[in-house]
Amino acid sequence: MSEQKDITILAIESSCDETAASVVVNGRTVLSNEISSQIDIHTLYGGVVPEIASRRHTERINQVIRRAMEEADRSFAQLDAIAVTCGPGLVGALLIGVSAAKALAFGTGLPLIGVHHIEGHISANFIAFPELEPPFACLVVSGGHTHLVRVSDYGEYEILGRTRDDAAGEAFDKVARAIGLGYPGGPKIDQAAKLGNPEAIHFPRGRVADSAYDFTFSGIKSAVLNYLNQMDVKGEAIRVNDVAASFQQAVVDVLVGHAMEAAEQYGFRRLALAGGVASNSALRRQLRAACGECGIDFFCPPPVLCTDNAAMIGSAAYYEYRRGVRSGYDLNAVPNLQLGERVSALRRGGVE
Repeated sequence: MSEQKDITILAIESSCDETAASVVVNGRTVLSNEISSQIDIHTLYGGVVPEIASRRHTERINQVIRRAMEEADRSFAQLDAIAVTCGPGLVGALLIGVSAAKALAFGTGLPLIGVHHIEGHISANFIAFPELEPPFACLVVSGGHTHLVRVSDYGEYEILGRTRDDAAGEAFDKVARAIGLGYPGGPKIDQAAKLGNPEAIHFPRGRVADSAYDFTFSGIKSAVLNYLNQMDVKGEAIRVNDVAASFQQAVVDVLVGHAMEAAEQYGFRRLALAGGVASNSALRRQLRAACGECGIDFFCPPPVLCTDNAAMIGSAAYYEYRRGVRSGYDLNAVPNLQLGERVSALRRGGVE
C-alpha cells in the first residue's frame, strides 16, 4: 500500500459481554483501549444472559466511548472514520454498538465501517506484531468460533477448517460448569489444569472423517460428562484438577494437531493464534513449541488483545478503509455473519 496520511479510527465492540471502544491509528498504534466487562454479573447465572448483556451495553456504551476519546486525547474532528462490530455475536448486544456507531457517524459526517468480529481477532496480531503482514495462517479459537484461516491479504480470507459443533471455548465453559468450576470456564480450567495431571484420564481427540481440518469438540465434552456420571455411579471421588488437565490436553492436542498438519500441507511459514481461548497457557505453550520444531514463525497477542476488545476492530477497520469499504446507515447486526460474507455485504451497502 502506498504511503498516505495517518488514519485515525474510533472503533466500537459489543458483540457479547464486553462493552469496548478504542482509538487506533493506521491499524497498529493503539491510543486507547477501554473495556467494560460484564463477567461479574454473568457469573451469577453461570453464563452470558443475552438480555442482561444488552441492557449493560446500553448503560455503559456512552461512558466507554467518552473514556476512549479522552484517553486518546482526540476530538471527533480529528477522526477519519467510525468502526463497529456488526457480526457475528448476540443480536441484541451487537445492535447497541451498531446503533451507537451509526449515530456518531451521522452526527459527525464521518464514514462508517462495519467489521466482522473474527476479522478483528485475526487483526489483533497486527497490533501486537507491527512487522506481521499477510500471507499467513491463523488459528482462531474463541467461545463461539474455532476457525483455521488462510490470510491471503488484508481482508482476504479462506477458511480451511471450522468447528462442526461446539466451539472450543463453548466446550471449556460446559465442562467447567459440569465439574463445578463455574463461569468463565476457560480461565478456570486453565488454572485448575496447572494443578492436575493431563495424562490422568484419556479423553478422545475428535476428528471429522470427511474434512482433515474441521473441528469437533462435542465428543470430548460428552466423554467428560460420561466420565463424571460413571464416577458418580461408582461413588468414587472426582479429581477436578485431573479432569480439567486431561480435558484441556485433549482440546489442545486437536487444535495444535490440525494447525500443524495444515502448515505442513500448505507450506505455511507463519502461524498466528487469535481469539479468547488464545489466552490459554497450555495452547500458547504447545503451539509455540510445535512451530519452533518445524521452523515456523509463531505469533500470539497478549491476553488483553485475545479477549474481546475494540482495538482489534479498529485495526481491521483500517485496512477496510484503505480498500475503500464503507457501510451505509442501513448497516445492521448480523448474528450469524460468516467470514467472507462481510466484504461483499458491506460493499453493497455503500462504497465511496
